[in-house]
Amino acid sequence: MGTTLQETPSGNRLHIGIFGKTNSGKSAFINAFSGQAVSIVADVKGTTTDPVYKAMEIAPLGPCVLIDTAGFDDEGELGAMRMEKTALAAQKTELALILFASEDMETELEWFRYFQGKKTPVIPVISKSDLRSEKENQTFAEKLREQTKEKVCIVSAKTGAGIEELKERMIRMVPEGFGSRTITGDLVSEGDVVLLVMPQDIQAPKGRLILPQVQTMRELLDKKCIVLSATTDKLVEALEQLKNPPKLIITDSQVFDYVYEHKPEGSLLTSFSVLFADYKGDLDYYKEGAKKLMNLSADSRVLIAECCTHAPLKEDIGREKIPRMLKKKYGETLEVTVVSGTDYPKDLTPYDLIIQCGACMFNRKYVLHRIQQAKDQGVAMTNYGVAIAQLKGILDKIVC
Repeated sequence: MGTTLQETPSGNRLHIGIFGKTNSGKSAFINAFSGQAVSIVADVKGTTTDPVYKAMEIAPLGPCVLIDTAGFDDEGELGAMRMEKTALAAQKTELALILFASEDMETELEWFRYFQGKKTPVIPVISKSDLRSEKENQTFAEKLREQTKEKVCIVSAKTGAGIEELKERMIRMVPEGFGSRTITGDLVSEGDVVLLVMPQDIQAPKGRLILPQVQTMRELLDKKCIVLSATTDKLVEALEQLKNPPKLIITDSQVFDYVYEHKPEGSLLTSFSVLFADYKGDLDYYKEGAKKLMNLSADSRVLIAECCTHAPLKEDIGREKIPRMLKKKYGETLEVTVVSGTDYPKDLTPYDLIIQCGACMFNRKYVLHRIQQAKDQGVAMTNYGVAIAQLKGILDKIVC
């Protein structure tokens, strides 16, 4: 599916993380690698504070997000906070580059093994090669290769040496199948009629559609489907205009029950959030986690995890509607905690259930990290669309 720089959301780009000690040349490397002044370069330790995320098109890799991180050896209270951000960047990284600037490389090797353990492709890179002789660089590379058992790339941000060779290496290391996942999978094919039910309430940005709707619509058009859209109050009228029932109806999860009640018997039904549960996460795990919804009590604790960091809105689905549904079913004493963005607890054990949003703003690598964290701590997890379908009693009647 062809896309341009402007058309590719950040969450769908290849996330390339650059890691190393302070003053290992990470920022200078990113600038040389991208051909742009992405990061500030200075001979001062700690110049890079919070990770710098830069979306760009890099030939021949395509749409990417470059992540410039704080040094592994950052010190002090502020340094510890920076390292937390570096660890978060590592969770989002789909292809890691670790810069080795000296033969004192114990810390870098620990991170190298971390990425290997997470099954994240990782490339050892010797930086600042212009400061050493060719023989010194080769000796360094041999030692590093013995430790990593991987091909070592030698680069210089100053001269540009080795950059193109590294890009070729990165192409070969891109995770197999990256970018091949689709939102609608095999639910539809060319010529199928798809009806999108999209209520334009306060949560819809004025004059625009929300990202999952835009991405889904674009994919359906690329698949050569016949796409129609309507707000909830125009659903019946839209169906009456069709000669035959649509193959698939995709709705906002909030109106699942209304759309299910009015849909033609032969039409499949799902929601944007359910589709994104599979596209960005682990749908089977979410469906299993939804069973926990039927076993909560008035004393249960639920964590709702949003990706967006927007200001709270009236009738917000995560902050108001889902909590209201849960408390109506189990009582007002049920405790609901809402977090947004990357403010996600390390300790999930106080919660009986986690309900994750569709995660359109995050890449799949990071969502799967959250899922693994929940699995490791034995906490059930589901997502907005799957949870609402379960609470409405129609989870077994929709396609997911």
